Amino acid sequence: MQPAPWKLPYLAGIIGLAVALGVAGIWAYPRYAQQQRHKADLLIGAAIYAENCASCHGVNLEGEANWQSPNPDGTLPAPPHNEDGHTWHHSDRLLFNYTKLGGKGAMAQQGLLDFNSAMPAFGADLSDREINAVLAYIKSRWPEDIQSIQHERSR
Repeated sequence: MQPAPWKLPYLAGIIGLAVALGVAGIWAYPRYAQQQRHKADLLIGAAIYAENCASCHGVNLEGEANWQSPNPDGTLPAPPHNEDGHTWHHSDRLLFNYTKLGGKGAMAQQGLLDFNSAMPAFGADLSDREINAVLAYIKSRWPEDIQSIQHERSR
């Protein structure tokens, strides 16, 4: 017995919808998982920032007072990591290297061998993933336009 002619488009539509939903589910889950990993990284980054960075760069990423005026030893105070500072002016690669290698090490890598920096290296204490989590946390606190500009500089 054959289905009534009106049922064929109806059945094809239901099968097409089921296939489309299945494909959407396959594609949506990785995005959901990625979003959850990103949220977890932000939480991890916030905790690591509070433990390792806030004492110099401020609980609210505000930096030290007079951060643009050199200390007696020639180093600069810790800058703000919010939109008032210059952190967002730099690429992800430089920010990562600055955190991992310290200011002196990162600038030596750029060819500035006599650069005087108070920024310590965290590469021995933090994994690459932890450093990236801290940077993700910092960037998450910036306004969207600043995030976009910094993202373009990192490309």
